[in-house]
Amino acid sequence: MVKPKLIIHGGAGGSLEDKGGIQTVRQSLFQVINRVYPLLVDGCRATEAVIEGCQLLEDDPRFNAGTGSVLQSDGQIRMSAALMDGVAQRFSGVINVSRVQHPIDLAKFLQGSPDRVLSDYGAMELLRELQIPSYNPLTELRLQEWLQERQGNFTNTAARVVAPSDGRGTIGVVALDSQGQLAAATSTGGKGFERIGRVSDSATPAGNYANEQAAVSCTGIGEDIIDECLAARIAIRVTDGMSLLAAFERSLTEAKQRQRDFGAIGIDTTGKIAWGKTSDILLAAYHNGDRTGDTLEWNDGTLIGSD
Repeated sequence: MVKPKLIIHGGAGGSLEDKGGIQTVRQSLFQVINRVYPLLVDGCRATEAVIEGCQLLEDDPRFNAGTGSVLQSDGQIRMSAALMDGVAQRFSGVINVSRVQHPIDLAKFLQGSPDRVLSDYGAMELLRELQIPSYNPLTELRLQEWLQERQGNFTNTAARVVAPSDGRGTIGVVALDSQGQLAAATSTGGKGFERIGRVSDSATPAGNYANEQAAVSCTGIGEDIIDECLAARIAIRVTDGMSLLAAFERSLTEAKQRQRDFGAIGIDTTGKIAWGKTSDILLAAYHNGDRTGDTLEWNDGTLIGSD
């Protein structure tokens, strides 16, 4: 038996506007930590814990996943999500799915399928097969953002996806359970205002990866994360003998030299928690087995943090 660990994120990007903004985001993140960590203490498996955490974050319109997802340039919401079981080293996900409350639920089902990653049409067929009710994740805030941006012919490259931050929004959960098993889950609504059908990193091993040694979830500019194959790179470096902190530091230092823009969270099999960013802000919170903490005021230019 080991002491469970948990870390979650709700996006990365520019800056939180004020202390009130920090407190609001902190409250949202801590509510998820306070719901999910007791499940791990009670013996919940890592995969079930990360699914529960993703569902809660997908239901919070403050974050760009599930309810509150941003719109692509044609005014449609297209969401992606992935789940990876570190023990089985099994990846599953959905890409550009619409009309579903919890995209992570589809990734969960696909863990037991021979076809484990589905795109839009296949995901919609799966929704019908599972008899999951149709759900509209659009919020008035996201609609007004899109209408305003349309007036300017989509000059911005991304939406303001984490109120009150002008960051890039994705949500993610990484857990180590009491049996020493790791899992990671990630969900997103994309960048916002992007080309129709653009695919994020979240439903790829670049943005969400776990094995028996480490589990990582990423957030930020998806193209940058894919170019670095960030989550898998960090996890494989740990598997090859690096400490989690060293793997984060090397990977993020390399990425910063190439002017990438993202953040990542991770846990290794020893229970070490780490996070990193090349952006200014990483919206993350964690429970290290003894206390909760967060990264919301960790903006002094440091690339890597840990607990």
